[in-house]
Amino acid sequence: MVGHTGDIEATVVACKAADEAVKIILDAVEQVGGIYLVTADHGNAEDMVKRNKSGKPLLDKSGGIQILTSHTLQPVPVAIGGPGLHPGVKFRTDIQTPGLANVAATVTNLHGFEAPADYEPTLIEVTDN
Repeated sequence: MVGHTGDIEATVVACKAADEAVKIILDAVEQVGGIYLVTADHGNAEDMVKRNKSGKPLLDKSGGIQILTSHTLQPVPVAIGGPGLHPGVKFRTDIQTPGLANVAATVTNLHGFEAPADYEPTLIEVTDN
């Protein structure tokens, strides 16, 4: 959310704090033999500069870089892992436009349950190794 403020320094501090918090969680998952799924709802902090079609920063009337405070169009990654993850879990490649709506079924499946039919499809499949 800090990225929406346009304050790049504050966004860097927030990203570092989030990274440290995620590390604490992943270390705990490791200790208990669990599974993790890490993602986000959209991108913003990865590129906070408005750009032209060739990718160069846009400048304001005084020559300063224009700050981007809206969502970017970059895909948001998802990471799944941990010592409790079945070795046959693989990301599916047949979902045309995977997104946040697919995470609920994915988490349900990772817990060993079948997602309800009205959920968007899971991002994973489990194969025997």
